[in-house]
Amino acid sequence: MKWNLRMIAAQRDIWKASELKRLLADAGLVISAGKMSGLWSGQPVSIRLDDLDVICAVLNCTPADLLVPEPEKAAERRAQADGVAAAPAAGGDRPQPIVRRHLGRSTPPR
Repeated sequence: MKWNLRMIAAQRDIWKASELKRLLADAGLVISAGKMSGLWSGQPVSIRLDDLDVICAVLNCTPADLLVPEPEKAAERRAQADGVAAAPAAGGDRPQPIVRRHLGRSTPPR
């Protein structure tokens, strides 16, 4: 997914993060400077649905305007995952077990 906040804001003549932050605060959503920076300049890892609702109300848009699907990236990830899963194991057709060592773990009491 592509985060399209800056484009939607620019279409509403909002050119600065501070301006959008003020509009969001007027609508009841107070955002920290760090979170606003992440929303404005990057692609947020997560966003609360309540926050998304207020952002959409302020910008007069829908979540579909802000979140643009990128099917080619999803297809690329799927192909990479299939390539890893389809690789044959060294010992024949059966997959080899993965040995996981938990260093630093204590042994059970005697």
